[in-house]
Amino acid sequence: MIGVGVGLGLVLHTPLGALLDYHALVHGLNHLGPWAVLLFIAGHILAAVLSIPGTVLVIAGGAMFGVLWGTVWSVMGATLGAIAAFWVARYLLRDSLMRRVGQHKLLTWFDRLSDRQALSCVLALRLTPISPFCLVNFLLGLTPLSLKPYAFGTLIGIIPGTLAYTWLGVTGHTALEGGSLRPFIAALVALAGLSLLPLWMQRRGSAPR
Repeated sequence: MIGVGVGLGLVLHTPLGALLDYHALVHGLNHLGPWAVLLFIAGHILAAVLSIPGTVLVIAGGAMFGVLWGTVWSVMGATLGAIAAFWVARYLLRDSLMRRVGQHKLLTWFDRLSDRQALSCVLALRLTPISPFCLVNFLLGLTPLSLKPYAFGTLIGIIPGTLAYTWLGVTGHTALEGGSLRPFIAALVALAGLSLLPLWMQRRGSAPR
């Protein structure tokens, strides 16, 4: 996809590479003072639009802001970024993207859904931690899906995974500082549990086959 290529190029050849560097992120956020939250959220939005994975950003947010506020700011930033990518796909890159992914099964699946059904399906996609966040943003922008179920489904659906990765950032930072490894291991176990969600959803018939 165009966004992936542009995002990769920017990561490799510009300071945006810091979005994939945990230590650079934590160091930079620590020196931003009152601007840290706004720039952290802006980083999430930029990462989503450029198809840059935001996992490292979420983990760094945990180390910087703690579990509660790290989760809040990451969920807010990722949701706004998902909405921005959705709009980019729908209004700026639609023709180009349709030529490349117009036959994707996710598009035909959503074409047949009402808004109420779509909300449940967006939730299912977002609750699946291995679901490619950036790709889903752009693909759903090409469907008839309205913004309300997309935004609400994204907001609610990313909370468990974001919380788990934020907790991983907090416990990992503590472990690196010489603290107990037990909370860090518990966070890894929680992430492993979330990875089993796709199997559960398939059994309930919630996910596309």
